Amino acid sequence: MDEIELKRIVWRSRRGLLEVDLQLEKFVNKVLPTLSRADLTLFQDLLLLSDNDLLDYLNCKTECPDERLRPILEQVRSAQRQAV
Repeated sequence: MDEIELKRIVWRSRRGLLEVDLQLEKFVNKVLPTLSRADLTLFQDLLLLSDNDLLDYLNCKTECPDERLRPILEQVRSAQRQAV
């Protein structure tokens, strides 16, 4: 994936809910550059979710019905835990 596409993904990771924005920011800064193309695609799919659903999934209030996204959600959570 080229640099322009990565910048687009970073821009799309900016969210309307501050709580989601902060969690994704840590992931984007630390993990995004190391992701495989397949994981980047999953992250892009994750960004298509609504802010409220994404917040619930990140905070484990509800389980994401899309099993494909569960590993990338865990990576985002892990980046958040490591930042604390």
